[in-house]
Amino acid sequence: MAGVLQSFSQDMADVVSASDTKIVRVEARRRLPGSGVIWSNDGLIVTSHHLIEREEGITIGLADGSTAEAQLVGRDPGADLAVLQAAGALGNAAEWVDAGELHVGNLTLALGRPGQKVQATLGIVSALGGEWRTPSGGQVDHYLQTDVVMYPGFSGGPLVAADGRFAGINTSALVRGVSLAIPAATVRRVVEALLTHGRMPRGYLGVGIQPVRLAAELQQVSGQETGLMVMSVETGGPAAQAGLVQGDVLVKLAGEALRQVDELQLLLAGDKVGKSVPVQLIRGGQSLELAVTIGQAGA
Repeated sequence: MAGVLQSFSQDMADVVSASDTKIVRVEARRRLPGSGVIWSNDGLIVTSHHLIEREEGITIGLADGSTAEAQLVGRDPGADLAVLQAAGALGNAAEWVDAGELHVGNLTLALGRPGQKVQATLGIVSALGGEWRTPSGGQVDHYLQTDVVMYPGFSGGPLVAADGRFAGINTSALVRGVSLAIPAATVRRVVEALLTHGRMPRGYLGVGIQPVRLAAELQQVSGQETGLMVMSVETGGPAAQAGLVQGDVLVKLAGEALRQVDELQLLLAGDKVGKSVPVQLIRGGQSLELAVTIGQAGA
């Protein structure tokens, strides 16, 4: 038994050692620094949005003890992700594993570099789920919760699978008291969007709306008590082009219920910009479904 434990212990230490050069210290706030992960060999770094309190004078610390300046490429507050560009090439880009390959109970390591040296904590995948929307309105491809202890400065660092591949970016800021990791698929999507736009695009319909209570028979049809009445339609906007008119009551968008204004705002995520999605509505007491192409706010 002692031999098994010793072998397991050494395997974990080897994973940490192999990951060391892929993790940086991020100094962008007055408090304790946070952590980041080298995304690409040309010096692109992924970290947590909440660590970036200043957009100038950002410094990263490397495994060899050296430091480098970095510029903010962009951030996605909804997913608590930010992308930095180091002043020079860094090499040592991380290799990633998709959350779909993980299972509840799998061993994981949370790594961080809040100081000079990499630090580690061991845990398991405690919960896995499908696509979910964060309390801040971000769209995340997989719900990935662990029981790792998120020590100060660990946010922005990697969640590492037992085979050494990185499974996500750890964050303690999205849900209070819960250790979550933003999975690789979401990180990849956010990085691509920020490199293209410099920010996460926001969708819009071009309507003015307010919640209304549905008549009893319409509640039976829609399965909900309230909907969103269209009070105005922007000329030439996405809603107008789709055929929505004043007086329509929206009850679902892309299959998700619309009961309050904030639900529509959350559904108009950047990943839906330019996509055609079904909108279910009530017009003249009758249920109707149209297709609307989500526009980009500020475009």
